[in-house]
Amino acid sequence: MTISRIKSYTVSMCLLSFAFDRNSETPLIVVSNRDEFYDRATLPMHWWPEEGILAGQDQQAGGTWLGLSKQGRFAAVTNFRDLHQQHVSTLDPLSRGDLVTSFLRSALSANDWADNINNSLYQYGPFNLIIYDGKDMFYLNNQGDPKIALSSGCYALSNHKLDSPWPKVNHARSQLKSILQNGNIDTDVIMSQLITALSSEKTFPQNILPNTGIPIEWETLLSSPFIVSEGYGTRAASAVMISKKGLINVVERGFHNGAEIHLNTFSYEVLDTK
Repeated sequence: MTISRIKSYTVSMCLLSFAFDRNSETPLIVVSNRDEFYDRATLPMHWWPEEGILAGQDQQAGGTWLGLSKQGRFAAVTNFRDLHQQHVSTLDPLSRGDLVTSFLRSALSANDWADNINNSLYQYGPFNLIIYDGKDMFYLNNQGDPKIALSSGCYALSNHKLDSPWPKVNHARSQLKSILQNGNIDTDVIMSQLITALSSEKTFPQNILPNTGIPIEWETLLSSPFIVSEGYGTRAASAVMISKKGLINVVERGFHNGAEIHLNTFSYEVLDTK
C-alpha cells in the first residue's frame, strides 16, 4: 500500500495505558506511544516558552497529543478510528491537539472544563480525550458518549473507546499492571521500565483484530504496540509519574523508522497556586 493511499485513511493514532488512584502516593502513572507519518513535522517534548506547558508539538496544526502543565495538569488525545460510523458533524474539523493545550492552559477543574466544551465537541475530528486536573480524572469523546469520571484503576486506550478489547489495548494495560505489581519503589528503575513498556513490534492474528473499515493489511500493521513501517510508525514513547507530593517525572524517547533519535527527561515540582 502506498503512502498516498495510506494517508486517505484516518490512521494517525496513539496507544496509552494509565494507572489512576487519587489516594496513592503516585496518583497518576502513564505510558504512551504516539504513531504518525514520519514526514509530519514535529517538535520533541519541551517546555513551551511562556506557556508553562511540557509537551511535544505538532508543527502542522500547532497542538499536541500529550502534555502536562506546571500546575500538575495532564491531558492526552487519540484519534477515534471507525470508518463505518463517525459521529462528527463538521466537514472542516478543528485540530484535536488543541483540546490538550486548551485544557492545560485552563484554570477550570476537569469537570467544569469538560462541561464548558461539551457543546463544541463535534467541531473536532473524531477523538478520545483523557484529562486530569491534579485531583480528578475524566474520559470524554465526541462519539455520542457522556463524560466519564474515572474511579481508581488501570486503564488503556487506543483509537476506540476507553478499554475497548483490542489486542494492543489489552497488551498495554497488562504491561503497566505488571510493572506496578513487581513492588519496585525506585523511581528511576520504574521510569526505565515504563518507557520500554510499549516497545513490542508484535502484530496480532487477523481473526482477533477490530474491523474499523480500513484494509486488513493496514489493520494488521496497526495492531502492533510499537509500529515500524515505510513512511509511518511510532514517533515517540512517553512515560509519566505524578507523585502525591507534587513531583513529576517525565521521559520521552523519539524514533524514526524504529531507531531512537532522542531521549529527553524532565523532573519538576508542581507550581503551588494557593
